[in-house]
Formats: sequence, C-alpha cells, structure tokens
Amino acid sequence: MMLAVGTELEKHFRNSLCCAQFGGGLILRIQPFIRGENGFNIPKSLEQPEILEKSFLNMSLKHSINMNWLPAEQKLSFQEFFQRSAQEEELRYEFNENGELRHTETQRPYVFNYYKNALERNSRRHRALGRFLERYVYALLEQVCRLKRVYIPTDAAAREPRSCFFMSEEAPANPTLLVLLQDRGVLRAGQWGQRTVIHDGLRHGTQIACVRMALQWHWDVVVLNPNDNFSDLKVEGEGESGPAPSETPRAGAPSSPRQAGRLVPKRCSGTPEEHTTYIWDHFISKSPARDVAFVCHGYGGLVFMELLSQKRGEVMGKVFAVALVDSGHHVGHQLGRDELLSGWVQQHCREWVTSPNRLDKPTGSVLKADCPKVSAGTEKPGLALSCSLRSIFKFFKTALRAKTVVSSRAPIVTRSSTKRKP
Repeated sequence: MMLAVGTELEKHFRNSLCCAQFGGGLILRIQPFIRGENGFNIPKSLEQPEILEKSFLNMSLKHSINMNWLPAEQKLSFQEFFQRSAQEEELRYEFNENGELRHTETQRPYVFNYYKNALERNSRRHRALGRFLERYVYALLEQVCRLKRVYIPTDAAAREPRSCFFMSEEAPANPTLLVLLQDRGVLRAGQWGQRTVIHDGLRHGTQIACVRMALQWHWDVVVLNPNDNFSDLKVEGEGESGPAPSETPRAGAPSSPRQAGRLVPKRCSGTPEEHTTYIWDHFISKSPARDVAFVCHGYGGLVFMELLSQKRGEVMGKVFAVALVDSGHHVGHQLGRDELLSGWVQQHCREWVTSPNRLDKPTGSVLKADCPKVSAGTEKPGLALSCSLRSIFKFFKTALRAKTVVSSRAPIVTRSSTKRKP
C-alpha cells in the first residue's frame, strides 16, 4: 500500500512506514514524524528543493510530505469483519502485506466457484464477500485515512434510511479540495472496482492511495458514495452486525418500495446524480476551499457533466481541474451546443483511457472530441486508475499553478483607476 516515490524519499518512508502481518491481519505501523523547525521531519539530504521536486511529482518544499494524519499503529484484519457470521467458514480470506486477498490456509487467490455445480450458493457467497469488503474499505477510510463518515440527508428522521459519504475529519479548511466520484454498480465509497479489489488488491481497487496522496499534499478530501441509493430491508432484518449495505437494483428492476417489496429509496440519494448534487449543494459549494478538483471514473464522468450542466456558474467558478478515467460522459448529449460549457470542458478536463500505448501518450477519439485524451498506460480497465494516478496529480498541479498565475495577473481595481480622465 506504499506509494511509489523517488529513491531517497522512498527509502526514508520505508524506515517510517512498514506493513506486516500479525495473527493473519494486516498491520500498518507508522513511526510518527517529529516536527522540527520546518514543521516536519525529513533527512537533511531531502531538505534541498531540487531533490524533493525530483522525488515526488516535482513538489516544492511548501508541498512537502506530511504523514501525521496516519495512526501510529493500526491493525485491520479482514477476518474480523465476518466473524460469527453465517459465512465465516466459507470466507477464510485475508489481505496480505501487499494488500492482496488470499485464502488464510492455502494462500491462493479468491475463486468464485468454491462449491462445485452450485451457482446460487456461490453467488450468495460472492455477494456476502462484497458486503464485507464494503465495511472493510469504510474502516480503511476512517481509521487509516482519518476521514469522517457523514450521513445524509442531514435532516433525516430517526428511522429514515440514510446514505453516507466520507470527508476530511475536520471541516474542510484547506484551500484545495479533491472529490472522488466512482463508477456505477455495486461499488460503495472508497472502491474504484470491487472485482479489482478481489483479484488485484487494495492498491489497485480502492481509493486509499488517491486519498493518501491528496492528504500528503495538504488537500481536503470528499469521497462520494453515489451508488448507495436503496436500503434493503431484508438484509437489515438478517441481524448482521453494523450498518446494512444497500444494493443498486439491476436494469429493469422495480424502482419503488411497493414494487420491490423490500427496497426503500434513500431521500436525496435515490440516484448517483441526486447524491452528487446534494453533497455539492450542502457541503462542497459551502466549503472554504477555493480550488476543487474531481477524479471521475466511468459513469462518474457522466454524473459530473450533469452537475456541470445544472450548476454551471458554481462549478466553473470553483472547479479548476477534472480527471476523467474511462468516462461514460457525452458532451454533445449532456451539454448540447453550449459553447461556453464545451470550452470549459476542453480547458479544464483530461481523460485517461485504457490503451496499449505508453502512459500519457495522446490518443484520438472521433466520437468524443470533447477534451484531451491520453493513455492510462494499461489495457486492463480495472488498473487504469492506479496506473495513471501519478499522472493525474501532475495534471492537477499544473492546472492549479496555471490558475494561480492567472489570478495573480488579474488587474486590481482601485478608486483612482476608476476615475474618468479629463
């Protein structure tokens, strides 16, 4: 779960952060940094700006790395999340020191066909694994990334079904805010892809690395939960510990509680678009952050374009960059012939797409010539985000620097300058 950084800086990190297994669980041990005169503790060799810039995405000293948001010691065992459950015996899996899901006895990867010629039984087992993964990733966001779970709507009644999202533990106070907007499906907050988590590990399938990098840059973070749209009364009644996960109905499935019999829609979060708009109106737009960046994956790109079309003035004034990854948006259909919005998308958005080409190599698209498109450096959709993460943050830094330069060059209107010359 370590981020790849420069050689000297990485060596120092490995002395301060280590991952080990203990009792079948993943333990993160972080030796606390002792703040010095500069506000942080790094080796003398790394106090030189040219080394820091070369080591970590060309960051200057003012963006130097701060690991104080991590706990001094944290044990998160995946096994603990389904102990005393009906699936305890058939889900003997744990995440190893590399964040990979492995069987605790055979050390083999997860397999769907655990029971021979028993599709329904294997499907129930797989769905149970997904629910436990949801809770485990929530715990990573709260205990490792130190994010706060916020329930919505804020005026919900005592027993009203609620959705949730995650944000920086303290009320957002930094000038820059990063918002993560995932694809649609069974995914919940903190996951880029459930299948990717299961088969490729936490580093590729979760948003943890992205959140950690933003926090190291002293940015605030909002992790949306756009697919948490319904409360499943049957699951809640089964007596599982912790908040019951909800399920997004399949295409063509009944959308109302009367039709479904057990699904109750969550107010203000009935769809990914409604969820995102609510959090924008009640949290993001009201935050003191002047500069907001989005990372949107798959259907999340379509949701962002919908937000842009509905809140055009607010979004264009507050968002400085949008990273789209294999996005499902369509500028022509969503924004129409609005030249102002299309021009804004062309200037402030960039899309990383799965491609056999090397990372960041421009790739053309006849169907969606709406914003610059570059290769994600992989042909595997599940790895597109993890492979392009460093490139995405470089894009953010360049865009933020450009906005700062433009703002500094803006003319200052004074009383004398407004006087009419004779």
